[in-house]
Amino acid sequence: MYCVKCGVKLDDSLERCPLCGTPVWRPEEAVDPTRSFSGIYPQKQRNERLAVVSFLTALSLLASFILLRICLRLYGSVGWAGYATLAIALGYVLFLLPLWFRSPNPIIFLPIDHAAVGGYLLYVCLKTSGHWFLSFAFPVVCMSCLLLTTLVVLLKYVQGGRLFIIGGWIIAAGGLSILVEFFQHITFGSRMFTWSLYVVSPCAALGIFLLLAGMIRPLRGYLERRFFL
Repeated sequence: MYCVKCGVKLDDSLERCPLCGTPVWRPEEAVDPTRSFSGIYPQKQRNERLAVVSFLTALSLLASFILLRICLRLYGSVGWAGYATLAIALGYVLFLLPLWFRSPNPIIFLPIDHAAVGGYLLYVCLKTSGHWFLSFAFPVVCMSCLLLTTLVVLLKYVQGGRLFIIGGWIIAAGGLSILVEFFQHITFGSRMFTWSLYVVSPCAALGIFLLLAGMIRPLRGYLERRFFL
């Protein structure tokens, strides 16, 4: 049995989804003619959410306009308001933009989010006359986007084997830390293996544990029920 809203696998004894709170719908039960799907997808809640998002959008635009106006009036240039305005835009893309959609697809929004982060870092690099974007920020953002998008795609479209997917992903994330430190080394001249090994070790241990758990049926069953995998 699965949640009709978020798709999480549910235990038969549950009355509500533990993740999104949606009432459990059992197709084998008699249908109450007085109950419609609006009880599961209440239009009122959607309208309230859109009203809040609209208000926050207007507030973000107003704050950006005020900041730019202040800088232009005091300094005759964008100045520090550029950082603040783009930070507001970045926060909007990360947190508010998905709320305009009923069911935002993370496979689409993850690349958009990383593109927004990359754009902000590029602006900071150019404004500070830095030379670290192409050799550090850009590859790190691209690797993060690839890693997270791959995880979402595998969890969404591959049936079963989630412990193997998550375990392998955690190991790959630990390996990514070595690459991040390598790009840090070639960009800023820092020493290698000063912090990445502290990330690799627990990631490797946890990842191997999940891979082994996927092979041991009782442990796999317990973890899948405990964490709704």
